[in-house]
Amino acid sequence: MRYFRRTLAATGTLLVLAIAGCGTAEKASTQASVLDATGAVAMDQDLHARLPESVRARGSMRLVTDASYAPMEYFAADGRTVIGFSPDLAAALGDVLGIRVDMVTGVFSTALDEVDAGTYDGVLSSMTDTPERRDKADFVDYLNAGTAIVVQRGNPRTISAMKDLCGQKVATEHGTLQEEILQRLQKKECAAWPIVIDSRRTNADALVQLRTGRVAAVLIDSPPAAYLVADSRTSAFYQLANDEQYEPGQFGIAVDKENKALRDCLQAALQRLIDSGTYTELLTRWGLQSSGVTEATVNGASKTA
Repeated sequence: MRYFRRTLAATGTLLVLAIAGCGTAEKASTQASVLDATGAVAMDQDLHARLPESVRARGSMRLVTDASYAPMEYFAADGRTVIGFSPDLAAALGDVLGIRVDMVTGVFSTALDEVDAGTYDGVLSSMTDTPERRDKADFVDYLNAGTAIVVQRGNPRTISAMKDLCGQKVATEHGTLQEEILQRLQKKECAAWPIVIDSRRTNADALVQLRTGRVAAVLIDSPPAAYLVADSRTSAFYQLANDEQYEPGQFGIAVDKENKALRDCLQAALQRLIDSGTYTELLTRWGLQSSGVTEATVNGASKTA
């Protein structure tokens, strides 16, 4: 496994990672365009030169994340360091493109508004690229995912399909695609037996409700759901209601729609990681091989591996 540069901020509250991107998603001609002689990810001077001037002048980029979504982005045992696939991907992108990035923890439901206000340069937080969200941001898509139904171990409410959520109390994170799915299900199938939708600030908060029996199920994205029911620390409490993935789509790095240069830079950097095999190594590290994409694309055009 290759290792990527990382620096922890002195306050311990931010995981500082190197990141950047430029240009179009041209495929690297050889691995040498991404890897140096030691096998580490090397900086691409040409891509660095094509970064937006404001980013190059500042020498850093700030991405907001909600660190409650293992194995994508979550806190390590120290309660401060953000670990997971997302920060590892950010570190690898940064090593290609040669600037620093601060992964800053924030609120998922307001993340796009913060980007629009200029507080952050983008969002890297398992955010599904949807047509509605494209009204606010452009997305560089990096992972395939659907929605899963998570229930208590033993499935005491015998939930096996979406329709079984009618008449139940169901938790999810506020501002997510899963909250929208429950709202649509409410109107379409559950008018006679309404769902009580318990929207929580974080995914971790929603899972506490399920673990303590206050809700019948939680809707979350399929990669974190699979991790949750397989990990030895949580598998005794949770299981999947079924093997189906509802409304499959892609996670994307969100950037302001006016910042086309930054969007294209991130797309090109991701393509280089895919071509070099580094992206596949990261998928393998976090058990996400079945969710990989084969091409770095923008706004909903990613392909499965």
